[in-house]
Amino acid sequence: MKIHFSTVEQFENCEMRYKLQYIDNIEIIDSDDPQNPLRIGTALHRAMEVDSETAIKEYLMSYPIITDKHIDEVIKLEYWIPKIKKIVPDGLHEVNFSNDWYEGTADLLVPCGNGQYDLYDYKYSNNVDHYMESRQLHVYKYFIKEILNIDIRNMYFVFVPKTNIRLKKTETLKDFRSRIIDELSKLDITIKEVKYQENKVIDFLKSTIRLERTEEFEKVQSYLCDWCEYRELCMEGVNYMILPKAERREVGTATKRKLWLYGGAFSGKTTFMDSAPMPINLNTDGNVQFVTMQYLPIKDTYEGRIKVLAWENFKNAIGELEKNDNNFKTIVVDLLEDTYESCRLYMYDKLGIDHESDDSFRAWDKVRTEFLSTIRRLMNLDYENIVLISHEDTSKDITKKTGDKITAIKPNIAEKVANKIAGMVDIVARVVVEDDGTRTLNFKSNEVVFGGGRLKNITHTSIPLDWSELCKVYDEANENVHKVDKTEESEKVEEPKRGRRKKEELEEEQHVQTEFEEIMDDIPEEVEEVEEEKPKRTRRTRRERNVG
Repeated sequence: MKIHFSTVEQFENCEMRYKLQYIDNIEIIDSDDPQNPLRIGTALHRAMEVDSETAIKEYLMSYPIITDKHIDEVIKLEYWIPKIKKIVPDGLHEVNFSNDWYEGTADLLVPCGNGQYDLYDYKYSNNVDHYMESRQLHVYKYFIKEILNIDIRNMYFVFVPKTNIRLKKTETLKDFRSRIIDELSKLDITIKEVKYQENKVIDFLKSTIRLERTEEFEKVQSYLCDWCEYRELCMEGVNYMILPKAERREVGTATKRKLWLYGGAFSGKTTFMDSAPMPINLNTDGNVQFVTMQYLPIKDTYEGRIKVLAWENFKNAIGELEKNDNNFKTIVVDLLEDTYESCRLYMYDKLGIDHESDDSFRAWDKVRTEFLSTIRRLMNLDYENIVLISHEDTSKDITKKTGDKITAIKPNIAEKVANKIAGMVDIVARVVVEDDGTRTLNFKSNEVVFGGGRLKNITHTSIPLDWSELCKVYDEANENVHKVDKTEESEKVEEPKRGRRKKEELEEEQHVQTEFEEIMDDIPEEVEEVEEEKPKRTRRTRRERNVG
C-alpha cells in the first residue's frame, strides 16, 4: 500500500483508526451530512478543474436524498466558486505525483517561469492556524521535486471561509437563504503563503518509518473521537461487519447491574437509589425533593413556540448518555410506566390519532416497538448500573389452580411490555414495607408475584433495602457461577475413567468367550453326532403322536 500524507496524519492522530481503515479495510457508510468536508472539498476542486455546473451536479448526485440543507450548501458553492476563480491564477489542476511507496495530488500548480511553479491548495475551513502549521505543503514540495523533478517556488493555502447559520423558528426558507447570502458577503477568501521548512519533511519521514514498523496499534482518545467514523466500533464495541470467532465463550461474571424495581408508593424506591454510586435520575413525576442525586426532568417542554414532547426529551437524554462524556455511574428511570405513557402520546401525535384503537391493526404494535427499541438503547448504555423503577399494580385478581381467586402483584405496566422488559434485566425485584416498618428487596416470584431476570444462583429470597446488600447478592451469584463451572469440569474429567472401566470389562468378556470357543472345539465329533440325533428321534415321536 502506498503512503499518502493523509494516511500518515491519521496514524499520528489515532493508530487504531488507521488500522481499522487501512489494514482491516473496514468499510463505512458514507455520511449524508450536507456539510461533509470531503464532498464539499471535492466539489470545490472539481469546479476549479472543470466548471461550477458540473461540480454542483456531482455534489448532489453523491447523496441518495436531497434536502433543503443540501440546497443551502449549493447556494454557498455558487457564491464562492466564481470568486475563487477570479483571485486564483490559472494553471495545472489535480496534478498527481507518485513513486513506489508515496502518492499525492497537488490541487494547483501555476507556472512562473524558469521551470518553476507555485503550489496552491484549497481549504474550505475557518481553522487557518491549524493548516498554517501543517506539514502538507512542505511534504508536497519535497516529493514533487523527487518524483516530477519540478521546483516549487512558493506555496499557498487558499482559505474559503465557512458559515454555519441556522434557520430561525420564525423565519421563512426564503428569508433564511437571503440571510445566508448576507453572511457570505461579510466574509472574504484569503490566500496565505507558507514558507518551506525542511525539518517538517524530516518529521514526516520519521513518522512514515514508525508507521511501517508498528505492529500493535494503540487507541487514542481525544476530542476527535466525536467525529470519527469508527467511534461505535472502537469505543462501544458495536460491530456491524465482522463475525466473531467460531468458538465457545466462557461464562463471565455480571459486571454491570441491570435492575427493575417495583413496589408500592412511598416504599423507598427512589431513596434507595440515592445510595447508588454517582446516580442520575431520568425523572417523570418530579419527586426528587428528598434525594441528593442529579436528575433530568422527563416532561413536555417548549422551545419558543415549538412543543417538545416528554418522549422526545427522554430519547434526547439517552442520546447524550450514549456519548459517555460524563462521570455518572448509575442511570435511573423513575418511573418506567410514565415513559411508556409518554411514548403513547408521542406516537398518537406522529400517527395523527387519539387512541390506539383508532388504528387497531398497527398502533398498538407501533407504540410497543417504539418504546421497547428505545429501552434497549438505554439498557445497552455502558454504565455500571442501570435501574428501572415502577409502581406496583394490585388491581387485578387471578384464579389459582385450586380455583381460589387472589390479588396479583406486578409492575404497573402492560403485561406484554413487562415480559419484554424482564428479559432485558438481571433481576426483577419487589420493594416491600414489612409490618414492623422495615423495607426489604424481594426476589421471590410465583404465579401471584411478578419476578424473574437473568441472574442465576441467587440463594436469598429477600434482603434489606440497602445498596451494599444488593452488591453482595451480585458477588455471591458471580462466585456460584465459578463453582458451577469447576464442578462441571471435574465431572468431565471423570467421564473417561468410567469409559476405560467399561472397556476393560468388555475385553474380559471377549477373552472368556474366546476361551469357551476353544474348549468347544476340543470336544470329539461323535458326541456332537449323538446330540444331533436326539432332536430327530424326538421330532419323529411327536409326529407319530399327532397321527395317532
